[in-house]
Amino acid sequence: MSRTKKPVRIWKVLLSVVLAAVILLVGAFLALTLTEYKPKDVEAITPPKGSEAADAAETMTVVIFNTGYAALGENADFFMDGGTTTMPEDKSEVETNLAGIAATLKELDADIYMLQEVDTNSRRTFGIDEAAYYAEALGMPMSYALNYSSVFVPFPLSDMMGKVNSGLATFTDLTVSSSERIQLPCPFSWPVRCFNLKRCLLINRIPVGDKELVMINLHLEAYDSGEGKIAQTKMLYDLLSEELQKGNYVIAGGDFNQTFPGAYFYEPKKDGNWMPGTLEDTLPEGFSFVFDDTKPTCRLLDVPYKGNPDPQYYIIDGFIVSSNITVQSAEVIETGFVNSDHQPVKLVFTLD
Repeated sequence: MSRTKKPVRIWKVLLSVVLAAVILLVGAFLALTLTEYKPKDVEAITPPKGSEAADAAETMTVVIFNTGYAALGENADFFMDGGTTTMPEDKSEVETNLAGIAATLKELDADIYMLQEVDTNSRRTFGIDEAAYYAEALGMPMSYALNYSSVFVPFPLSDMMGKVNSGLATFTDLTVSSSERIQLPCPFSWPVRCFNLKRCLLINRIPVGDKELVMINLHLEAYDSGEGKIAQTKMLYDLLSEELQKGNYVIAGGDFNQTFPGAYFYEPKKDGNWMPGTLEDTLPEGFSFVFDDTKPTCRLLDVPYKGNPDPQYYIIDGFIVSSNITVQSAEVIETGFVNSDHQPVKLVFTLD
């Protein structure tokens, strides 16, 4: 009698386990759906409360820097780039990178800093408010726009990212009349959309006489099939054209995740490496790409940089500048990729 009942009990246990797993999975996706970050197309955000008036007669400087959320320094690899890790082993690594990035920024002594991948309360950076850290280190007010907010990112399965809050931050002592977050098209569908980035533009308007210097901080799509980059770039180009038609000065800068037309191209070291898209040379009339292709701006995170004899490099960080602005110089600042997987780019300019 017991021999006939035992298999039945085993099947009941297995069925219960499978059912519990299904319920748990459905519940997790339901929770992610209900808590999905759904920003508006246009959101007014708190502008930097700087008090220095912009003077068209003076030379100005802007620095862009994808900080790699102070977790992608020389010792880091990353699972999305072919590496294995999700986050640093301990908080001290993030703190060391933060200090190094802040020191680099202060040394560059810019009028405007536009940073990407700045965490405020994420598991991967041990809950550190990096935006507040940079604001204090620079002694500058800031505007901040979320472009990644998820209560739980359920991948990779080996070490799930968990809670993520990250975004774009612009710092300046110049007077800013208004700041906006502009939502970019999202190429992902449910359920991936629920725990993926909602990329955006962070726009700050700086009065210059009867015009405005429009500074656009950006971080375009990286891990899509290409449609996202195309749609986001088109939306950016339309915005650029609108602002120049108003008579404004316009600078868009940041991490395009695309190479620039005419720039030096680093050939892939091996098949399967992540490769950037290519920006179409169809800029609106009155604009030009500005970049420095004498040095790389980004490195691949397939393996740690330290000790790697042959890294994969890219040039994907730079600017688009309107024709009523004179560019004096654009320079990649060599940092040796010690504190981030990107290097900052410094633009010196005057307004015509």
